[in-house]
Amino acid sequence: QVQLVESGGGWVQTGGSLTLSCAASRSIFSMCSMDWYRQSPGKQRELVAHIRSGGTINYAEPMKGRFTISRDSSKNTLLLQMNSLKPADTAVYYCAATECGNSRPNYWGQGTQVTVSS
Repeated sequence: QVQLVESGGGWVQTGGSLTLSCAASRSIFSMCSMDWYRQSPGKQRELVAHIRSGGTINYAEPMKGRFTISRDSSKNTLLLQMNSLKPADTAVYYCAATECGNSRPNYWGQGTQVTVSS
């Protein structure tokens, strides 16, 4: 079992920046992949960014050039740097981890709220 705890959410104005953190109870490098998802009211949860154990990274199209996913090995933490935030980025952001052998995340954090005002 792996516990994931997100932090760093909050309120920011359009154009601002936030950095989300996800602390894991087990080495994030032992996971085949880790992701950031988000869910806005009335919408389905969507993938924001994905990083594989080997370092391959993918972003959803709306986030390309604005968001950066990374791993901090010293703190065993997954990060999401978000720049040029827009009101459409308002959502609950979730950290997720996928163990090897699984096709979908099998561990989820509780989420952290990000609100971008216009």
